[in-house]
Formats: sequence, C-alpha cells, structure tokens
Amino acid sequence: MNQIHTFLDSLIKLTAWEMVKPKAYGVFHLTFTFVGFAVCLLLAYLLRNLGERGNRRLLTGVGVFLMLTEVYKQLFYTYYIGGGSYQWWIFPFQLCSVPMYLCVIAPWLKNEKVKRGMYAFMTTFNLLGGFMAFIEPSGIVHEYWTLTLHAFVWHMMLVFVGFYLIASGRGATTMQDYRGGAISFLALCALAFCINFVVQTFVGEHINMFFVGPGESSLIVFKQISRAAGWFVSTALYIPVVCLGAFIVFLPVYLYKKKKAQKTTEIEQVTEKETSLSVV
Repeated sequence: MNQIHTFLDSLIKLTAWEMVKPKAYGVFHLTFTFVGFAVCLLLAYLLRNLGERGNRRLLTGVGVFLMLTEVYKQLFYTYYIGGGSYQWWIFPFQLCSVPMYLCVIAPWLKNEKVKRGMYAFMTTFNLLGGFMAFIEPSGIVHEYWTLTLHAFVWHMMLVFVGFYLIASGRGATTMQDYRGGAISFLALCALAFCINFVVQTFVGEHINMFFVGPGESSLIVFKQISRAAGWFVSTALYIPVVCLGAFIVFLPVYLYKKKKAQKTTEIEQVTEKETSLSVV
C-alpha cells in the first residue's frame, strides 16, 4: 500500500506544472471561451441527428471522460496539495459535478420520465453552471496548468452536453421539462445537504456541496448573507435564484420551440384548407 501511495505521489508531482493564474477576460480566458463555445455549437449541430444508440455512446463517453479527469483532480489535491490527506471540500458532488454521473446513468434508463428530467436538468441547471463558470472565472483558474485546463475543459463539456441535448431535441423544451429539471435540482440539493451534514458530523470536515449548508456559503453575495443572517437564510434565497437562472437559460429554447410549433400548425391548417378547396 505504501508503494502505491509513493507511486501516485511521484506521478502527480510530475504533472504539477505551475502557471500564473489566467486573468479574468484576459487572452487565455477569452480565447478558450469563444473558441470553445464555437466548437460546442458546431459539434452539437453536427451530432443533432444521432440515434438512441449513438446518443448512449456519446453521453457515456463524456461521462467516463469526466470521471477519469476527476480522478486525476482528486489525486492531485490529495497527494500534492494535501500532502496525502484527502481534501473534503472538493468532494465530487457540486452542481457542476453532477453531469459526470448523469451522462453515464441517464441514457440507459428505461423510465422515460426520469430520463427526461435528467436531460432537462443538464440543459438548464448544468448549462447555467457552464455559462457562469466562464462569465465569472475565479473558480476555474488555478496556479497549475493541469488543474486550470481540467476546470476549463470540464465546464466547456457541460456547455457542449447542454447544446447537444437541445439540438437533438432531448433537452428541456416545455414547461413540464423545466419542472422535471427543477425537481431533479431540488432532489440533488437534498442529497447534497445530507452529504454535508454527515461529513461535518461524523468526519469533522467542513464541506458545502451545492452551497446549501449547513455552513457558510463561499459564493459571492451569498457569503455575506450567510455571515449576516445565517446559512439557512442564504440557502433559502440561493435555491430560488438558481432556479430563476436556469429558467432564463431555458426560456429562449422554450420560446423558439413554441414559435416553431405554432408556425408548423399554421402551415398545416393552410395546407388542409387548400386541400379542401381543391376537392370542392
């Protein structure tokens, strides 16, 4: 066992390439963002007609890729930053960690309602998380190349999955879909709270998965609210704000699909009317 720890420690040290943290809206940040979003849109468009078999392979592949890179991140923090001690605050169950699990689980589900809810979650809440990471990049820039690239690529994968599911018609397009995504989010918040409570109570380490407490939020604005009014008030405000943000991400797709459906109905009605007149 000691030999394994020594090997992993040596391996991680070989990839601990230091860098100056990229500046927000600097060359690295903007180039990666614009090029990445363009590539995501292009790939989503090209893959939009994938059948269910291809969809399973694609999403499962994305999920496995995310899992493998997450294993590296966990090892890096444990061996290089933590000196062999596990860093509980990076436990892989944040909002943007969830697609790692859903991409592997959702495509294989037989229950279409649950599957649709998971897809809706990834095209609303996770897509919001991907957007926000590049709008406010302080959480994805690090002092090491591998960690920075991991964070940038990870969140860009969330953007790609969201775009792809929308383009392929599997994402949230109706109010019922959004509700399914919101229910998934609330269920995950409850699970995250339980994880936080168990780890803080029985392990003695402070973590705040999904930033729902118990404990002070580390998010801008909500951190101040936590300090002033307590974590419960912060959480009670945070959850509706995230739901609103996800709804704003969902709204353009909903309106576009609704307008397209109305136009299709109008064309069908005109065609039916013309057919009736020609028969007469």
